[in-house]
Amino acid sequence: AKADALSQLGRTPSFVALDGTLAGLVSVADRPAPASRAVVEELKALGVTVVMVSGDRAATARAVANELGIDRVEAETKPADKARIVGEWRSRGHVVAMVGDGVNDAPALASAHVGIAVGHGTDVAAAASDVTLLRGGIESLPTALRLARATLGTIRQNLFWAFVLSLIHI
Repeated sequence: AKADALSQLGRTPSFVALDGTLAGLVSVADRPAPASRAVVEELKALGVTVVMVSGDRAATARAVANELGIDRVEAETKPADKARIVGEWRSRGHVVAMVGDGVNDAPALASAHVGIAVGHGTDVAAAASDVTLLRGGIESLPTALRLARATLGTIRQNLFWAFVLSLIHI
């Protein structure tokens, strides 16, 4: 019951045993960055569907997701499960960007349309990703998305005018 209560608070409980006998309960918490909720809200405003995919217990992941304003949660996932979930979203026709910072995220980062590693994460995550956010951490994600969209718009515009000019010259 105590472990479940800790999970509801967004903590991951771990049982401690001595000689096969329960001796205690320890909980750890990997708290989100202070600006994470604002980042989630900004991504939603940009039309992004935010899904949290976590290896944590379901109750812990749900508590953190509620704190951040994330409606969709996939919990108790292994690295292969994360990659499978990315693949499922891709197969439904979604453009998938995966954000991660750990070794467990590397398979999903590699299988997403765009893998985004947070700079303070592991080297494995950075190597598996397409983009690494070096400054500002997760807080710079909306800026990177807006910059990517603007760049793509410029490329499309340039291609359009190149095509028009080619037609005129022909």
